[in-house]
Amino acid sequence: MKAPADAADQLRAFGLAYPDVRLKSPWPGHADLAVRDKTFAYLSAAGDPFSLSCKLPFSGEEARTMAWVTPTAYGLGKSGWVTASWPDDVEDPLALFKSWIDESYRAQAPKKLITLAPAPPTS
Repeated sequence: MKAPADAADQLRAFGLAYPDVRLKSPWPGHADLAVRDKTFAYLSAAGDPFSLSCKLPFSGEEARTMAWVTPTAYGLGKSGWVTASWPDDVEDPLALFKSWIDESYRAQAPKKLITLAPAPPTS
């Protein structure tokens, strides 16, 4: 199954709902999510193939067992970051990706902001 054209935009909108989050575009082809200038989700830009990178200190090991997930390049994989392409074998990958964005936000945000964050997604 091909990624919906607005999949990355849906995930960006989800991430922007967290406290003190803004878009960050350190280089062309990205519109990433950052909390207090610390990126917690790298998302592909509109028109580019779908890609999501997140820091997953708790679920990263399990995520790396999926065929469409790899350790993030540039040495980030050593710090628990994974990069996912759009999976063909998952019915609703947006729900999974939202849980990864939540986990990554909580890994990167200051503790006082985490207490203000919405409850983690349950599905």
